[in-house]
Amino acid sequence: MGTYSVDRQPSLANLLIEPARHASKLKTVVAGPMYPDEISWPANVERIEHLAPAAHRRFYNSQRFTLNLTRADMRAAGYSPSVRLFEAAACATPIISDYWPGLETFFELGRDILTASSADEVLRHLNEISETDRRAIGERARKRVLAEHTAERRAIELEEYVAEVRQTSATTHADSQTAGAIA
Repeated sequence: MGTYSVDRQPSLANLLIEPARHASKLKTVVAGPMYPDEISWPANVERIEHLAPAAHRRFYNSQRFTLNLTRADMRAAGYSPSVRLFEAAACATPIISDYWPGLETFFELGRDILTASSADEVLRHLNEISETDRRAIGERARKRVLAEHTAERRAIELEEYVAEVRQTSATTHADSQTAGAIA
């Protein structure tokens, strides 16, 4: 799910379109606007032009897995997850993602989230992971998001950082005053 992006298209071709071509029984969906008419979608790829935010949870909950593809500028910057990653995880939908620096600081790779860099890796995840393991991966991602990646948790972290900066600043100011008094 996401708006078409020319820099993300090679990953979409590699990690979604190619697996769909090789596995005709595989049902896939690409939701989002602005995809060019010239894209040759396999018959087993459904296209949804727009998916309203109110429909996101139902969309994720209808999937066995979701594929996360990160834009090139976000991959290059690192530590830049899409909100869609957290939406899917909060729905306990197992995620297969391209890798980018910092992904492992948000989720435990291979445990909370799966990564793939080729069509074969995507197909291996889809075909070899048992239903029990699939559900467990999604549930672990959900628990992690609810424990570590909510707006409330981010606000608490921000307050902790501000308090830390204030404490460091106060200590530095006190040290400089003491040094001045001794001199």
